[in-house]
Amino acid sequence: MVPFKVFSGTSSLYLAEKICNSLNCPLGKIKYQRFADGEFSVAYDESIRGTNVFLIQSTFPNSDNLMELLLMIDAAKRASAKSIIAVIPYFGWARQDRKDNPRVAIGAKLVADLLSVAGINRLITMDLHADQIQGFFDVPVDHLYASSVFVDEIRTRELPNLLIATPDVGGTKRANTYAKYLNTPMVICYKLREKANEVSKMKIIGDVKGMDVVLVDDIVDTAGTITKAATLMIKEGANSVRALASHAVMSDPASIRVDQSPLSEIIFTDSIPYSKKSEKVKIVSVADMFATAILRVCNNESISSLYLI
Repeated sequence: MVPFKVFSGTSSLYLAEKICNSLNCPLGKIKYQRFADGEFSVAYDESIRGTNVFLIQSTFPNSDNLMELLLMIDAAKRASAKSIIAVIPYFGWARQDRKDNPRVAIGAKLVADLLSVAGINRLITMDLHADQIQGFFDVPVDHLYASSVFVDEIRTRELPNLLIATPDVGGTKRANTYAKYLNTPMVICYKLREKANEVSKMKIIGDVKGMDVVLVDDIVDTAGTITKAATLMIKEGANSVRALASHAVMSDPASIRVDQSPLSEIIFTDSIPYSKKSEKVKIVSVADMFATAILRVCNNESISSLYLI
């Protein structure tokens, strides 16, 4: 096995430490310097010549996280790393994956190009907002799924009348895979938006009466959609409603909305840090999953067994 080293950007340090604990390896040393005008630089504080370098950094706002990762990639390339693997648990800008209005940018493609030009040889990420983003890269993409940890969470609840739901039509495929794997029925929420982050109308396609509903999504941003769906389902006779979402973006006033909603709980992964306080929010770690993926990439082994659903 070619030697490997794991480094972290500043915003994902908490997750990188967990991943290194799982790998039983030290976290690599890297120096950050910030200048008075807000510009910053990165430098490796140890040799990485001839090693596989794994760079852990989610690219959630603000854009400093993305720029920091790009500088880490460039520095690794100039320091003669054998290969550079970007580990991006949360791939930001992914909602801009197509041209849905005239004269708009396709941000996900732009970020893919930036990472490729900077010099990555591979990408490891989790629950992209749209699967087709993998095709924006000309390097291998290992696309992991949080379902491997979420399914266990669902089973531990021992819900008597389990029903899987999606808060919008776009998540139908994701919800359907959960429903098939767990052998449960599924319903769909159909929503209309007048503008971004605001839902104007919502309807439920299917029957939720007497059911214990689990809403499945990839991102919760302002929590407007998911809390509106939960309210509507309780109104239509659901016994309980809880939610699973891979990435806790949770922009204000999301935590307040969750606390004031009929949601029993909402479960996220630790792909990005959640610093707000909410008794209804539970965080489960994906560190072991990423550690396993890193080891298998180093050993040229298959990672398909990590794809539970």
